Amino acid sequence: MPIRFHLDEHIPASIAAGLRRRGIDVTTSAESGLVGVDDPSQLSFAASAGRVLVTHDADFLRLHAEGLAHAGIAYCQQGAVTIGEMLRRLVLIHDLLSPEEMAGRVEFL
Repeated sequence: MPIRFHLDEHIPASIAAGLRRRGIDVTTSAESGLVGVDDPSQLSFAASAGRVLVTHDADFLRLHAEGLAHAGIAYCQQGAVTIGEMLRRLVLIHDLLSPEEMAGRVEFL
């Protein structure tokens, strides 16, 4: 099974659209009714669904360091790369890594 993503509420909708155009399974916080939900709950939702959480929020790096279980985190500092570059890097993760390889891992975009 390929990697599936979950985008937190701060990731632009165009990222979800771009991933879907490439046939990649993605959910968003808005679609999942998770807007405004705290970070541990967001991470728990993504983990229970076996989805890599895509975020700009460095608090998720802290949760990872504290040992909170997750299916993977793809972190990108806000404004560090263009939307197109962020999309390209997520596609690369999808194409090169398995869900098992991403579990409990942080990838910096």
